Amino acid sequence: MQTARRRRFNDLTFDTQTENSASENMTQKKKADFHSDLWLYLTLQNWILDFGRPIVMIMLPLQWFPLNKPSAGDYFHMAYNVITPFLMLRLIERSPRALPGSAVYLCIITFVMGASIHLVGDSINHRLILSGYQLHLSVRDNPIMRELQPATLIDSFELLYYYDEHLGHLMWYIPFFTILFIYFTGCFTEMKEQKKIPVSGQLLLAPSALYYWYLVTEGQITGLFLVTFFAMVAMVIQQRYKGFSPDSNGLFLFYTFCLTGLLVTLWVVCLWNDPVLRNKYPGLMYVPEPWAYYTLHIKKIH
Repeated sequence: MQTARRRRFNDLTFDTQTENSASENMTQKKKADFHSDLWLYLTLQNWILDFGRPIVMIMLPLQWFPLNKPSAGDYFHMAYNVITPFLMLRLIERSPRALPGSAVYLCIITFVMGASIHLVGDSINHRLILSGYQLHLSVRDNPIMRELQPATLIDSFELLYYYDEHLGHLMWYIPFFTILFIYFTGCFTEMKEQKKIPVSGQLLLAPSALYYWYLVTEGQITGLFLVTFFAMVAMVIQQRYKGFSPDSNGLFLFYTFCLTGLLVTLWVVCLWNDPVLRNKYPGLMYVPEPWAYYTLHIKKIH
């Protein structure tokens, strides 16, 4: 009687362990699969809420959003500041390997703070554009700034520009690229299990890289992008010596950065001899902003 009970208990324990093991294997397999849904959501919200933000501000009638109220683009920015960190956390959760949680949370907090600083600065900057501010000129060189009285007001606008284009961008983009790199470090598998990017990932490569081109050029973060990209290259080389290679998600992220680098290079080459943009972006790291190009060459046409 007791022997039969022990057998039933052992069988039940074995079945439970088998089910738990199968469940863990399924979870690990799901994490290793290509994250088509998350990459699609990230690409869509990046294009709509970030790249589309200044476009919707230009297209919608000014009467709908008075200058003393938030614009449609501001609401897009608010949505971006909430949705992006959520998607980044979900991406980290799906990493096949355990990643440093404290570093991720610190990056997310800093990201939200930096993006919020940028929200305020960019909102005011857009209203300046509607008043005649020219992005291809510095703050002090803008005609509307020269007419300000008292002249010390220009210092306040230069402070606003610093918060918008420098501090806000650094607190926004450094955590953003750090999280992507942290995630990338967990996207390696044994070479015998090497995977390829599925069709869904191949379709997302071009729009994803094109958005990052916009992010790098408009955000003026070429140095940060290059540091992240070279760190990825170094990680790939190091892991190959250990017999590992990027999985499908790692390949997607790596190829996206490769294509982004190519697009940034082509952009710089095309505008290499532009005298006005050269004057605004002096030095070796010459990467003009797309919206500065717009106010200089395209806005005049219309």
